Amino acid sequence: MKKNTRQIHLNLFLASMGHHEAAWRHPDSNLNGVYDFAHYLEHARKAEAAKLDSLFLADRYATSPTAVQYGALGGLEPHTLLSALAVVTKQIGLIATVSTSFNEPYNVARRFASLDHLSKGRAGWNIITSGTDSEAQNFNRDRIAQHQERYERAKEFVEVTTKLWDSWEDDALIQDQKTGIYADKDKVHELNHKGKYFSVRGPLNTARSPQGRPILVQAGSSEDGRDFAAEWAEAIFTAQQTLEDAQAFYSDVKKRVLLYGRDPAYVKILPGICPIIGKTESEAKEKEAELHELTNPTYSLLQLSNRIGFDLTAYPLDGPLPDLPDSSEIAGHQSRTHLIKELADREKLTIRQLLLRLAGGRGHKKIAGTPMQIADELEAWFVGHAADGFNIMPQLMNGGLDDFLEQVVPELQRRGLFRTAYTGTTLRDHYDLPVPVNSFAKAKLYQ
Repeated sequence: MKKNTRQIHLNLFLASMGHHEAAWRHPDSNLNGVYDFAHYLEHARKAEAAKLDSLFLADRYATSPTAVQYGALGGLEPHTLLSALAVVTKQIGLIATVSTSFNEPYNVARRFASLDHLSKGRAGWNIITSGTDSEAQNFNRDRIAQHQERYERAKEFVEVTTKLWDSWEDDALIQDQKTGIYADKDKVHELNHKGKYFSVRGPLNTARSPQGRPILVQAGSSEDGRDFAAEWAEAIFTAQQTLEDAQAFYSDVKKRVLLYGRDPAYVKILPGICPIIGKTESEAKEKEAELHELTNPTYSLLQLSNRIGFDLTAYPLDGPLPDLPDSSEIAGHQSRTHLIKELADREKLTIRQLLLRLAGGRGHKKIAGTPMQIADELEAWFVGHAADGFNIMPQLMNGGLDDFLEQVVPELQRRGLFRTAYTGTTLRDHYDLPVPVNSFAKAKLYQ
């Protein structure tokens, strides 16, 4: 079979039980695995054996007594877990979520540089701005900042962080024991950054890491999010329900990337997909129906209200979704709110039906079918320029992940769409991305 020159990228969105909100209630789920390193290690090793590009851990900074009553399981802090996994894996990438709203550039730059060193070049940063008041209230604030302000802060945050990673040039380390010179001071730079949100002198107290800097990943699809991604992101995690919507997003973002003077080939767009796999399509749908039976409408409604920033608890479950504020007026998650409104309108869903549609992946595309059907869908999106790859979100981790890795991945390999072996050792190698030029070294060339 002729090999495709363009290959699908596959990332595992790691979850303790699964991405269906009722996965923890399924008899196959290991409830003790939430805080058990061995549980995550097992999934990581399976994903690496299947040659997936990377592991990804999401993060939120808040929960509530009601949420944990019904199963918002929380989990381990991403950086801590991925640092542990870095020691016991060899090639798979490690992407951690860190918010620009509740951190400082210096801390984040140092943590990711450390992870990149420890993993020998496999670190990635999923940049989020956070979007709920409950998160802000855990960080000495009453409310989350407005959407535009959060992205304005995020832009300066990333500017400072990348300069910190660049503050040591690639060849700054000399380590000459005889002369007593550890580093070339002319290749270690202070930033002396003074901006609207941050004042940072630098340099970082960690030398330049194997990838130059970790892969920059972004997950927002609002107008602000798209512009931010076009300027900074090297991979974009996104959510679309239809091929047409995904193609429109793909085309729009790639055009914006060009406007920022960047190569669109170096920005990978990876929609989330939530698979459930059966020997037949009806078997797969039965598996999904079993999970749906385990959902709790009270919890589902609470989750949806928090996600869209609008209290739905007073509305009848079997009635339509009420008129919501325009997504541009929402301080929180604008793009996901827009997607949810479109889904409800397009399919004329009641609130109860909408809750079930969202239960399996929070707005990401659900696919219940045979391995061949799922491979067909992924290929159609990939060949149709709706995606460069996918963020795999098994609705049930125990069993569901094995089904995807053992049945869908080999089918994609048979079609020449996915690697059968790693061809490099870093996450940049896996994503076919260059090492960024050091900005301080580049500036010297023009002095």
